[in-house]
Amino acid sequence: MDDYFGFILLLLFAAITAGGLIAISQWLGPARHSPVHDMPFECGMQPKEIMRGRFSVKFFVVALLFILFDVELIFLFPWAVIYRELGLFGFVEMLIFLLVVLSGLFYSVKKGVLRWK
Repeated sequence: MDDYFGFILLLLFAAITAGGLIAISQWLGPARHSPVHDMPFECGMQPKEIMRGRFSVKFFVVALLFILFDVELIFLFPWAVIYRELGLFGFVEMLIFLLVVLSGLFYSVKKGVLRWK
């Protein structure tokens, strides 16, 4: 149980913080309800028209690539913590992992995914 004390404390702190922020926003937030104020616009004024512009697909592809490489590189932190215990085998494994990640990055650059023009 002592091993999980810090983790349980972190979860408790996160739950209290999230619950407290929601309670404060409900308590301090506006209580006005009207068709104009319930619309998803910031200023509360009646909109003249709904804007439905198109977004470039490249924006979403770059966002997906960022999430992909960010999640993959998170695995470097636990590896760095136990690097000495893993020895040469762990080092070779991480080199192979980094080679796969870098090959994915070079492939996406070669395909022109990161070009905005």
